Amino acid sequence: MEAPLQTEMVELVPNGKHSEGLLPVITPMANTGIILFLFLLTAIALLSSYSIHLLLKSSGVVGIRAYEQLGYRAFGTPGKLAAALAITLQNIGAMSSYLYIIKSELPLVIQTFLNLEEKTSDWYMNGNYLVILVSVTIILPLALMRQLGYLGYSSGFSLSCMVFFLIAVIYKKFHVPCPLPPNFNNTTGNFSHVEIVKEKVQLQVEPEASAFCTPSYFTLNSQTAYTIPIMAFAFVCHPEVLPIYTELKDPSKKKMQHISNLSIAVMYIMYFLAALFGYLTFYSTVAPVGRGLG
Repeated sequence: MEAPLQTEMVELVPNGKHSEGLLPVITPMANTGIILFLFLLTAIALLSSYSIHLLLKSSGVVGIRAYEQLGYRAFGTPGKLAAALAITLQNIGAMSSYLYIIKSELPLVIQTFLNLEEKTSDWYMNGNYLVILVSVTIILPLALMRQLGYLGYSSGFSLSCMVFFLIAVIYKKFHVPCPLPPNFNNTTGNFSHVEIVKEKVQLQVEPEASAFCTPSYFTLNSQTAYTIPIMAFAFVCHPEVLPIYTELKDPSKKKMQHISNLSIAVMYIMYFLAALFGYLTFYSTVAPVGRGLG
């Protein structure tokens, strides 16, 4: 199926990110500072774009657009098996992360939309049931599709969710008080109460608290090293490049590189805005990466 440029760009954008999406990028900024984070994000975006250039160039030289065949051409059967194993592990890791987010966050989303003060015992509030439901009704049908063109619709929905999350992060920046009151976790669902709490906190702010709410522009500490893996996988769109390249209408390396660069640029902006406003909301109280993943 030949797909238009816009569809493939929409399909590539949601895949051009770390498997947990926008959520982890706030912690690296808290551990590196705004300037260092921007430098690392820019460097990795440029490296990702250049690596895609090399990938397209190598596939054009040998005339192969499948990773397994590229591995076979370079290293024989071990190369083919290594490429297949790498793709499988990457997909398992990505899907596991997505399903974990569904299990932990979707019940809270449902609770918010239903305006429930406490989590109920209904089946639709159980993360395990929701994971099974999403896997059977959404993931399985998509996995059975033989052509990638249809994935543009699901990728468009995924991109819409990411934009919604980004808007929510920016909105929260102007409605969450700093410093946070001790019982703020119990009031986030009630915006009118949040505003009252915010006014009270502002009246009680001391110089020490004001210093606590000051952003850091350059930070180096023991936690900075843990941000490198997150940043390194910020633009993981490579597994989708060759399949999308194959299904382009009138495929060319220039067109595919343009799609990749545009996708990386969109994610670059979304990453930075999400990290910036998330960090400026919670500052050093941002939870460490991996908390609650056990």
